[in-house]
Amino acid sequence: MNASAVRRLTVAQALVEFLAHQYTERDGRRHRLINATWGIFGHGNVAGIGQALLESGPDAMPYLQGRNEQAMVHAAVGFARQSNRLSAQAVTTSIGPGATNLVTGAALATVNRLPVLLLPGDIFATRPADPVLQQLEVPSAGDVSVNDCLRPVSRYFDRVMRPEALIPAALAAMRVLTDPAETGAVTLALPQDVQAEAFDWPEEFFADRVWQVRRPAADPTELAVAAQTIRSARRPLIIAGGGVHHSEAEDALRALADATGIPVASTQAGKGSLRHDHPADIGGIGHTGTAVADELARDADLVIGVGTRYSDFTTASATLFADPGVRFVNLNITPFDAHKLSAATLVADARAGLEALLRELSGHRVDETYEAGYRVGKAAWERRVDAAFAADDDTVRPSQSQVLGALDAVVGDEDVVVNAAGSLPGDLHKLWRARSPRQYHLEYGYSCMGYEIPGAIGVRLAAPDRPVWALVGDGTYLMMPTEIVTAVQEGININVVLLQNHGYASIGALSEGIGAERFGTAYRFRAADGSYTGDPLPVDLAANAASLGMDVLRAGSVAELREALAAARTSDRPTCVYVETETADTVSGPPGAQAWWDVPVAETATRPAAVKAREDYDRQAAARRRHL
Repeated sequence: MNASAVRRLTVAQALVEFLAHQYTERDGRRHRLINATWGIFGHGNVAGIGQALLESGPDAMPYLQGRNEQAMVHAAVGFARQSNRLSAQAVTTSIGPGATNLVTGAALATVNRLPVLLLPGDIFATRPADPVLQQLEVPSAGDVSVNDCLRPVSRYFDRVMRPEALIPAALAAMRVLTDPAETGAVTLALPQDVQAEAFDWPEEFFADRVWQVRRPAADPTELAVAAQTIRSARRPLIIAGGGVHHSEAEDALRALADATGIPVASTQAGKGSLRHDHPADIGGIGHTGTAVADELARDADLVIGVGTRYSDFTTASATLFADPGVRFVNLNITPFDAHKLSAATLVADARAGLEALLRELSGHRVDETYEAGYRVGKAAWERRVDAAFAADDDTVRPSQSQVLGALDAVVGDEDVVVNAAGSLPGDLHKLWRARSPRQYHLEYGYSCMGYEIPGAIGVRLAAPDRPVWALVGDGTYLMMPTEIVTAVQEGININVVLLQNHGYASIGALSEGIGAERFGTAYRFRAADGSYTGDPLPVDLAANAASLGMDVLRAGSVAELREALAAARTSDRPTCVYVETETADTVSGPPGAQAWWDVPVAETATRPAAVKAREDYDRQAAARRRHL
């Protein structure tokens, strides 16, 4: 090899240099693939990736300092989603607990089909001592480390045991990160000795490389079948999933709805595919959906899934689509998802597929009585939203739905609302009026408590001109408030709306409904009988947020909440709006579930609540069906 055609660098230095030259391109627009690297350093990566990041400098590879490894992945995932998967971030950790802390974040990324590059340190490849610090000893396998926990939650996994192995591993990693049908968490485990080992790298490894994010077109035969199926349907319903956003297909969906009059319901990931005030938008679908959407789903003779993977919340645990002759057409870039529910498949990019369907359906429109009917249902639901948002007395504590109403009155089209777990996702899916495609940012594929604050940081990094709101209950806050320090350090002025309801409100309500009587779900002192039914704990989460560096605004009433939210929106610092909701143990205001969700109930029990819950469960489960 000619000396002028190589560069002598360590493996870590070569990887950082390589990542700085990777790009994506779609529709003629180019994006840097790896925008920055999050990192927490220990002995497993400080002398390798840590030294390489220092040497490369911020222009080549910006570095972001995190406080928790799981949270760093959440921030990177928030960034990738806000970037429509065209740009991503890397996360580096040491071997040991730093690496295993990545597992939850990796699962979240892969479940949601969102790209993130994980670079955990690993044990020595050369094995100079056995065992080294933090090594997992497996008597039957010498090549296993704790990083193998990341295999099942990664879309691609490799362990770089020799310097020259980095080249194929890095290229394969980029291929998966940029493939819209395959993307998710990608893990390159880096033994700590190999990271620091020098090698003569070919210059072409560091050349700018552009990865085309393709828009595969629909197969003509599949397209013809799908169009004919839609034309023959009397009560069709579109379900918009996250693929609509990832493909930037919102305009194409709106054009199809405008032309055909087919109503559009949305999953958690797909909400905002149409503006809330579009005549065809009927809101969320499934267990957390609207009454009008779920009524239409029960009667639909055709369900058209666009970019959805049909989670159990969407299908109401296979009880929602009740028409005996219901059929399915699934437009999805991933064949695995397109084939669900024995559907007629349309394997294509969402935007390309919707545009093709619009052409094939030229002149077709649903019956005017069907269109008029769902518009009446939509108007009725909007009145229920108004009622849930309204406060008769501005001087009292707000309910959770009134908190959402106050926020709804403050935000503009450009704001982004971030949430992930607890009772808020259900309320938001039913009630939130999404004004723009990426305003509604719900991570509900993995429903991971602790995502909200770091996820909001990632969103703000991807969209620095958009106000970002992390909606957090006290249970979620206590799990992962640490990245507040990162937001303060970096001047990332996210807004955190912190709701104090003294426990796990969502699971408490679920527990009550399935006969477990809210056992272990309240944040309270023990009572005389040993149960957690005493006084609320004297914690002050607002003071905690202030101690981490946030500006804190306390709101004791609906009126004070409105003022605090307006002030937070105009602040140039990370700001927390703290509010204690109306009741300690229940969530009031929004309509209840409009469809079932399967949570198995004890088949035998002595307590009356569980016996009754099982009777209700058996009745609901009898409606479940397999669509063949």
